Amino acid sequence: MSPIEKWLDSIDNEPKAEIFKIFQMLSKYGIDLGLPFVRPIENKIYEVRAKDKSGIYRVLYFAHTDKTFILLHGFIKKTQKTPRKEIEIALKRMKEVKNG
Repeated sequence: MSPIEKWLDSIDNEPKAEIFKIFQMLSKYGIDLGLPFVRPIENKIYEVRAKDKSGIYRVLYFAHTDKTFILLHGFIKKTQKTPRKEIEIALKRMKEVKNG
């Protein structure tokens, strides 16, 4: 099981359902979905945004094709700005995926 799968298994059903709903919209409407659901971060990495009473959830991903997405990293956001260490994890995993 990948780190993102483990993380998704560990979070509550409400934010997990919201995350999956947003990825369904992405696969239907493509990468132009935009705010408030997704936001570009850096180097073709985007974040899915979900929240519930227990926190603010983010999943970092990149578009493999216009309607196919690779989930890289998930975390609970505790600061206003996306922490650099979370972006670095996603960048490293994207490089691993692209390099096979």
